[in-house]
Formats: sequence, structure tokens, C-alpha cells
Amino acid sequence: MRTELKLMSGADCARWDEYVRRTPAATFFHLSGWQRVIEEAFGHRTWFYYAEQEGEIVGVLPLGEIRSRLFGHSLVALPFCVYGGVVADTAAARMLLDDAAHDLASELGVGHLEYRSILPAHPGHPAYATRDLYYTFRKAIGPDNEANLLAIPRKQRAMVRKGEKLGLASEIDDGVRRMFKAFSASVHRLGTPVLPERYFALLKRVFRDQCEVRVIVQGSELVAAVLSFYFRDEVIPYYGGGRDIARQLAGNDFMYWSLMRDAAGRGCTMFDFGRSKIGTGAFDFKKYWGFEPQPLGYEYRLVRGERMPDNQPLNPKYRAFIRMWQRLPLGLANAVGPLISRQLG
Repeated sequence: MRTELKLMSGADCARWDEYVRRTPAATFFHLSGWQRVIEEAFGHRTWFYYAEQEGEIVGVLPLGEIRSRLFGHSLVALPFCVYGGVVADTAAARMLLDDAAHDLASELGVGHLEYRSILPAHPGHPAYATRDLYYTFRKAIGPDNEANLLAIPRKQRAMVRKGEKLGLASEIDDGVRRMFKAFSASVHRLGTPVLPERYFALLKRVFRDQCEVRVIVQGSELVAAVLSFYFRDEVIPYYGGGRDIARQLAGNDFMYWSLMRDAAGRGCTMFDFGRSKIGTGAFDFKKYWGFEPQPLGYEYRLVRGERMPDNQPLNPKYRAFIRMWQRLPLGLANAVGPLISRQLG
């Protein structure tokens, strides 16, 4: 049977997503809606390839191009997403999609091709390199809230209780205004350029009920917020952050517990805490919550580049920039940040 390579069009979105939802190796970040999000929010070009056999989709590969004078030129599966890479039912479909990605990378003249897969797709292949940098944190949850709470280590469980005693409460927002306020304050403290508010609004519009904005308040005061995705039986807290008062109120611990509690009530059986870089506060926070880090199988194939990319805040060459960014007034950082963050992907 012949396997054909095709590019997704608007008419293909429904069956693309049907394939993603029924294929265990596929993730939320393989859904077709990411094409609209990446193109409209950031203006990046995308190619959503699929393999077809006798009229049925048997593999998908979403790709996006990042072209930046600051951070280089790359083709990524998929920018702004923690997971990606080829998902295929057959070896023939996988090879077809792999070849299409490499041919496109060569045609575009990128420095490198990047697959953000949970597990490496080409172990031992000399053309693909990996780095021990990113880890994911995934843990099963059940319908018993008391059991879920007791599974959190004692110290962090005490922080959850502290937040409850201080009167913290969770609210679900239809919009992203309060979430952006909390998130932008958090990334500013870290010295990281913020993503544009319109990006979060677009995520909410495109993914609808699969995208939840949860806000933590003390009375009428905003403390913290998290934007999460729901996919199959998983909940994925993806963009979270707190204002300065969040630390003293245990706002982040209370926030993630309230999400875990309510997600379990919706029938979720997996809490995906997302990726973090080893050696960061976020990495340690997730370990303190009892999550075991799992190395991500990100793969890099050099095309015109001479070395693997290292565009991350632990790189010593970015330390001065981070310190400078932290000193900027928040309003200025929020105005300028999206111009930089769109290049990071």
C-alpha cells in the first residue's frame, strides 16, 4: 500500500485531530489548533505534514520555523510546545515524515531541526544529538482527593494547608487579563521576556474547553494564576505564575493543589507538570511536590549550524541580560518582552 505525504489544510483539521486523539503517542501539542496559534500570535510559518494511506491518516508532524538574528534559525516540532516530533503508525509513514522535515530544513537553510519528543525517536542515530537539559514531570492522580493530598510530601502539603488557612480561593476566568498580570510579574522576577497577552487569549479561543484559566485570590486581591490544558485523561498546567505576595501566602502550592483536586473531579488520571530545566527553581519545586523528573528525548539535527543551540537562561552569556531585564520597570518589560519572546519559541 502506498503512503503519501500531504500538507494539512483547513478541511483536514477535524480528521487530523481525530487521529491525534486516538493515537497514544500523540500529545495535546500535536493538535491542529497550534497552527493557527503560532501563525496568528507570532507570525511564524508552519508546515503541518501528514502521511496518508488509502485515504486514512497514519502519521503527523507539525513544524514551525523560527527565524531570529538573536537566537538563530531553526525548524522545530513544535515551537512554544513542550512535546512534538513525528507520530506514525508505520515505519514507512515515519520515514516519509522524517524525510519531509529534513528536506524542508535544508530548503529553508536553518541552523538545525529540532524534535521535542518525550522519548527520542532516533536513539543511536549519528545525525541526531540530544542534551541532558529538559525534564518532564508526570504523575498519576486518582478520584480520592485525600489520597492525592497525602501523596504530596509533607512540607509541600503543609504549604497547601497554609494557603487554605489564609483564605485563598480559586476562580475560573473566561478571559486572560488577571492571568497575564500574575504571569508577567512572575517571569519579570526571573528576568525572562514575557509572551504577549494576545497569545494567551488566542489559546483560550482556539482550544476552548480544553484550555482553563485558574486564578487564585485572597478576598479581592490577585495572588497567582495558571493556564492549563486538558487532553484525554490528562491535565497540563502550562503557564503559571504569582505576584510578589504569592510566596508569603503559599499561593503557588495552593494553586496547583486546587487544580489537581478539580482535575481529578473531572476524571483526569494524569497530572503533567510540564517541562523544566535541570538546575532551576521550577525543577526543584516539582521535585518537592513528589514528582520524579523524566528526561525528555529532545533531538537536534544540524543542517547549516556547527553546534547545538543553547538558547536558555542557564547559558552564562545571558546572565547580564537577565539581570538587566529584572531591573526594567514591569510596564516597559511587558511592552518590549513580546518582541523578544516570539523569537525564542
